[in-house]
Amino acid sequence: MDFLKPKAPPLVGVDISSHAVKMVELSKAGKTLNIERYAIEPLPKDAVADGNIANHEAVADAIKRAWRKLGARTKNVALALPAAAVITKKITVPAGQSERDLELQVESEANQYIPFALEEVNLDFQIIGPSPATADEVEVLIAASKKEKVEDRVAAAGEAGLKTLVMDVESYATQAAFELIQKQLPGEGRDQTIAIADIGATMMHIMVVRNGQQIFLREQAFGGNQLTQDIQRRFNLSQDEAETAKRNGGLPENYEPEVLKPFMETLAQEVMRSLQFFFASTQYSHVDYILLGGGCSSIPGLDEVVANRTQVSTLIANPFLGMSPPSRIKPKQLLQDAPSLLIACGLALRKFEP
Repeated sequence: MDFLKPKAPPLVGVDISSHAVKMVELSKAGKTLNIERYAIEPLPKDAVADGNIANHEAVADAIKRAWRKLGARTKNVALALPAAAVITKKITVPAGQSERDLELQVESEANQYIPFALEEVNLDFQIIGPSPATADEVEVLIAASKKEKVEDRVAAAGEAGLKTLVMDVESYATQAAFELIQKQLPGEGRDQTIAIADIGATMMHIMVVRNGQQIFLREQAFGGNQLTQDIQRRFNLSQDEAETAKRNGGLPENYEPEVLKPFMETLAQEVMRSLQFFFASTQYSHVDYILLGGGCSSIPGLDEVVANRTQVSTLIANPFLGMSPPSRIKPKQLLQDAPSLLIACGLALRKFEP
């Protein structure tokens, strides 16, 4: 009797990265998900720095342009904070508590882990499920962030005429998008250890998941801007010229052997280094797959370079594989853009949660 159930409110996933604003809107027919529309709008240099909005006007303008390009009717959005801006802690509490009692206990527990006064933070929690240790307890995830971090993003969206209904964490949004991708893996990824490398303009985020649980997270200051700088130095170009040439081509023949290939090797080395940190700090000694996301993963052949360096099967992440996009979306362009839309896609999935 699905027609008696309230429809999910319309919602657009909005990822404000260091390089661009990315938007995704999904739809659902029965159990089938589809992408309805998406948009990517570049941000001016340093408008977002270290995950913080440094130029509110520029970010708000980019959000407004992206929303117009998107062509969505809804103005409701889901945003996310960088993992570094959020303190998370998993706690165990007695099961069967009332909502109010659970809130009071979470606040009490949060005081032990959050180095700020509670009135300075936005605090939330979610019951994960039964405790593996004892049947009469449940695991609860606490998340807290300084109010100013949340308010900066909400205000930028508000200045663009959009209403924020959800504030998520980028790593959790990536994990939500991964749940669409893992169905493409043998055995749907069950009992497999999978590393997701989301490589953006300035940061590489490495997350390792196993059976729906995040077991490792690391950020590394490395990304596509490094390639832009290499192009600038090698061919004596301005940053804008180098960025345009990187995206549109037109560089000399020696670009690939002297600039691009060394960059790809360095990137693969950084992925390997993060995996070594993972092995050294956990009980695990191998991963079964590496998924590459972010703008850098659109570089042809990068998956092969990473696979050769790490000796791990490496795939380009595409959460939209198997979906039937409308005619206004060009399949070839979506295939190229998909890896950079992981966070926006994960945020768009919040539309279908209770």
